[in-house]
Amino acid sequence: MNIHWATLAIIAANVVVSLRGFNDIHFFERYKFGIGAIQAGQKDRMFTSGFLHVDFPHLFLNMFTLYFFAPVVISWFAPVKFLIIYLVSLVSGSLLALFFHRQEPFYSAVGASGAVTGILYSAILLQPNMQLGIMFIPIPIPAYILGIAYMLYSIYGMKKRLGNIGHTAHFGGAVGGYIVSLLFKPDLFVTETLMVILLAIPIVILFVMEKLGKL
Repeated sequence: MNIHWATLAIIAANVVVSLRGFNDIHFFERYKFGIGAIQAGQKDRMFTSGFLHVDFPHLFLNMFTLYFFAPVVISWFAPVKFLIIYLVSLVSGSLLALFFHRQEPFYSAVGASGAVTGILYSAILLQPNMQLGIMFIPIPIPAYILGIAYMLYSIYGMKKRLGNIGHTAHFGGAVGGYIVSLLFKPDLFVTETLMVILLAIPIVILFVMEKLGKL
């Protein structure tokens, strides 16, 4: 699989910034996502944190996922639109994390997961019937099923505070990828009406639960 320059540019940016963070704790602490610091005025953290990672496995997993799903999005949209989806997803992940953790001044996070999840959800929306493999399951599963299941799991993870994982940023990134993809290709409302509705269900569930105070 040939890697597109747009994908390579994102991977390079993540590697360079993450390596700096690995070797400079002050740099890492200054640019990570932190509720207290953001509320104090350091809004740049909502963007810069998306290029920092805690270690090499964290960095590799995000870039590996991006490598596989970026070509789908790039094949449907121009590279510039792909980059816009990535960056909007990054920021939307941070915005949702800021909203849900606004009462937790010591909450912090790093990673490209929100942006990458936005690209993943965009790819699923564009090609919902592509077959994806998953460990321990011997048969491929349609992408839309995995996408919906992952979003529902993210809601569960947010509610139960499962693991040291930014479930909120993942979810926010997916929402960003979903909305921007529809803005760029509104005919999906006609050509993929059912998928547009199905992929919106977890988003509606999340905001209903939040409104009802269930999160």
